Amino acid sequence: MWPFGSGSGPAPRPDFDGMSRLSPRPRIVALDVVRGFALCGILVANVRPIATTVGLLPPDGAPPTTADLWLGLLVDHRFFPIFSLLFGMGFWLLYESAGTRVVLVRRLLALLVLGLAHRLLWDGDILAIYAVAGLVVLLPSTWLPRRVVAVLSAAALGLALFLGGGILVVPGLFLLGSALVRYGVADRLESSALVPAVVGGVALVPAVVLGYLQASDARFFTSAGLATAVVYVCLFLVLLRGPLRGFLHALFAPLGRMALTNYLTATVLVLAVRPLVGGTAEDWSAATVLGIAAGVVAVQWVWSTLWLRRFRQGPVEYVWRLATYPKRARQGIDRSHERSGEGVAAERVPGSGPDDPGSRRR
Repeated sequence: MWPFGSGSGPAPRPDFDGMSRLSPRPRIVALDVVRGFALCGILVANVRPIATTVGLLPPDGAPPTTADLWLGLLVDHRFFPIFSLLFGMGFWLLYESAGTRVVLVRRLLALLVLGLAHRLLWDGDILAIYAVAGLVVLLPSTWLPRRVVAVLSAAALGLALFLGGGILVVPGLFLLGSALVRYGVADRLESSALVPAVVGGVALVPAVVLGYLQASDARFFTSAGLATAVVYVCLFLVLLRGPLRGFLHALFAPLGRMALTNYLTATVLVLAVRPLVGGTAEDWSAATVLGIAAGVVAVQWVWSTLWLRRFRQGPVEYVWRLATYPKRARQGIDRSHERSGEGVAAERVPGSGPDDPGSRRR
């Protein structure tokens, strides 16, 4: 869904709740884990689209296989809502830390350039859309009270579903993510397993019902995806309160901390293996799709883990940082001993590493 580096910012100033910009924010492990999980799901959904312009239906018009139906039920349109929500959360966290909208504009323009460059490889890129939506929707929302942003998020999501859903839900999810941070929800993500368990249990009912309906009526596709995304996020928040926390963090957090790098390199890797797999991508079985995705994720997990042992953020994240803060170019890629937990607040947005100290705007 962003300031990088550990240098001090401008002189502290009081904010709405009296906290200064020198108050460091600890890394929220849940966001890294959920982001990494969402990245894996997006990759599974994107393997065929990256390799071809044809959708899930085979070219002869035959109905999809049972495995493809399960992919549609559990994967398609289930993960980009999570990324969109995280993007909105990260946008407000950046504004808290930066204290100026100029940084927001530079950040989004840099993302637009990355997205347009990515479209040269694959026309299904989402980064350019995120950048434009951020400039049109998120940037103006920084002038609005949080209650207005919350109302607008609900209205935007409702309108998007009425108009057919799909990518139209992105602005509403952006605003919802921003509102959640401004109401302090992000800081309480790991405080209890009860709330996400209840919310996830409630969302499970419409997720199952709408998922069943989407098989015969595409109008339910987006709403089913949103409900399922809620279930996924809540499930991970519950699991992170239990004995699987360490395993989930080791598995998904490295991917999540380098999400931008991994999102872009996934396209390169899928295109690279396409001739090795053979055939046309629209004819690939679900097992082939899952195998390619698993191989790409394995490679990305290894390089993300090794990279983050030495550096604080991924290579593309670092370039993004330089475009956002050109005057900090001399700082270089910070070493791991400067990461969060050792005096540096954490970056908590889709596709990035640790953050500058953040203030508390509402």
